Amino acid sequence: MKFLSQQAVCALGLLAFLSGCARHAALSEEEVAQLHQSLFTIDTHVDVPRIEGAKDVDFLNAPRTQVTLEKMRAGGLDAAFFILFSQQGPLTDEGFAGAKKEALARYATIQRMLDRHSDKIALAYSATEARRIHDSGKLVAFLGMENGYPLAADPANLKEFYDLGVRYLGITHMGHNSLGDSSDPNKRAGDPDQLHGGLSKAGALMVAEANRLGIMVDVSHAHRDTALQLSEISRAPVIASHSAVQALSDVPRNMNDAQLLAVKESGGVVQVVAFDRYLKVAPPEKQEAVRALGKSVGLNAKNHNPNALPEEARIRYEEGRAEIEARWPGANVSTFVDHIDYAVGLIGIDHVGISSDFGGGGGIEGWNNASQTVNVTKELVNRGYSDEELEKLWGGNLLRVMSRVEEVAASLTQQ
Repeated sequence: MKFLSQQAVCALGLLAFLSGCARHAALSEEEVAQLHQSLFTIDTHVDVPRIEGAKDVDFLNAPRTQVTLEKMRAGGLDAAFFILFSQQGPLTDEGFAGAKKEALARYATIQRMLDRHSDKIALAYSATEARRIHDSGKLVAFLGMENGYPLAADPANLKEFYDLGVRYLGITHMGHNSLGDSSDPNKRAGDPDQLHGGLSKAGALMVAEANRLGIMVDVSHAHRDTALQLSEISRAPVIASHSAVQALSDVPRNMNDAQLLAVKESGGVVQVVAFDRYLKVAPPEKQEAVRALGKSVGLNAKNHNPNALPEEARIRYEEGRAEIEARWPGANVSTFVDHIDYAVGLIGIDHVGISSDFGGGGGIEGWNNASQTVNVTKELVNRGYSDEELEKLWGGNLLRVMSRVEEVAASLTQQ
């Protein structure tokens, strides 16, 4: 298959910009804000702490949290996928049990916050229910699962998480698991470059079960071969819940053109992520400074959220990061929309969406918490995206895919 060059994609983006400029050239800042409020905006990746780490903190009201009820309302963010994440560990019964405990501990945090604020936010189990909740005036919560590790390579275990409300499954995370190869092998744990040559046999069976239940298959964090195989064998469209573009930022975690096109061919959607180090490769000096700072305050692979640090350590981290960012500026909303432009130019407006990875390291200048969400729309308007295109990017595409996955599940159940 012949891929478009970066220059060709930029040219297509320019044409789209010129065609849309006339529509939005005269919009004031107030009018853009009104336009943003008219959209059903969905962020497909927001991480939460384990219930033990959250303690009795009201997660949706905690001042340092990037996504709170107040910030969602202020920024016009209507819905978010909250994530049942588990750190990759050994492929043993003990490791599987620990991973399941971690995923359920994050679910407990989510369930408690929904219980506490049931008058303001509700969990959606389907695309139709999400629209109904939104129309009622409430905020919408979805559940996603990042890393299939807790499933212990047994498709029968997926039903428990489906019943909780999980509606997308990320096959891998950092490090290979029993389902497939990761884009980031855990070299410290002895991971080879690839363990399965992409998707394992157990992974293929898990995809079939996800299709049967009506769970979207997520290729973010998957090795290139894993992602291509997932896109090919899934009977329903796949998604990338939080990924950026490798052509603009060459890191293994990002998606190359073949992966982007494969998601499109499946009928799916790529949710471009607002994560600084994936949008813009930092110079080695900055990377080392950030690593040293994190280590000095106690951050590590298992505890990578600075907001979870003790207050004194958190303040030292924030002050240190401010100094580092002043010396080596990172990505901003314009950088972020460059990645959206590229993806739209390559795979089309119907296959691109938006995500933040707030709580898991996401956040950039201009969109560092949910209250600043409107800034993304402002930049998209400045680039010439139409009202219809904005609606697709901000959630329309994702809901279309979710609905299609539900339809495939219904048809498989009838067979």
